[in-house]
Amino acid sequence: MGEYLFETVKDKEVPLAEQVAEQIRQLIIDRQLTHGEKLPNEFELAQQLNVGRGTVREAVKLLVARNVLEIRRGRGTFVARHTGVVNDPLGFAYMPDQLRLAHELLDIRLIMEPWVASLAAQHATEEDVAELRALCREIEDLIHAGENHLLRDEALHVRIAGCTQNRVVPKLLPVIAYSVQLFGSLNDQRIYQETIDTHRQIVDAIAAHDPETAREAMYRHLAGNLAAITEQDQLHAQEEASPSGPI
Repeated sequence: MGEYLFETVKDKEVPLAEQVAEQIRQLIIDRQLTHGEKLPNEFELAQQLNVGRGTVREAVKLLVARNVLEIRRGRGTFVARHTGVVNDPLGFAYMPDQLRLAHELLDIRLIMEPWVASLAAQHATEEDVAELRALCREIEDLIHAGENHLLRDEALHVRIAGCTQNRVVPKLLPVIAYSVQLFGSLNDQRIYQETIDTHRQIVDAIAAHDPETAREAMYRHLAGNLAAITEQDQLHAQEEASPSGPI
């Protein structure tokens, strides 16, 4: 990277660390840097911005907190995955009654994700399809081994969103990601085979570039999830209504 990538920071009304953070953020935009690309080291950034290394360090901390950058110990500072999207930006973890929240998130996903799958079927590349199939296999292997598959399940839905080539769709991912994790934590193994089957159907439809079948397969997948959550909700209500309380 060249010596004059950044403007000298001068605005005395804005904290210096914030100015440096903004310059780094602008660099990422201007250079179209993506996940995993490395930034200059702390010393180089301090020289180019004409500020102290402590200020650079503070600016980097701000950007790490905002999920713009990530620090890999011993390797340097890199552009973060899902740049600028912080964990749980909508505060779902602090909402009471997580079972009700799981139901409500699936209501939203039933509207949104079938369209996402349809769009993915229109734009997915051969490389996209290969990655989707690999994720399906990983999920199936983890389920059959009795291991936690939720991170790979989340990754599959995230990858489908990426296939759309629509820059806005990935910004909707917090709804999808939190829902996948929450649903998995509340559910049991009864729906696992349905998960395997409907995942395959979704990916097969995307691979065939069949938007309507992809839409229908995603709807079936989420409707099955919603049915399972509804059953859990009903059982919970029965337990609460029982004279002896929860069993």
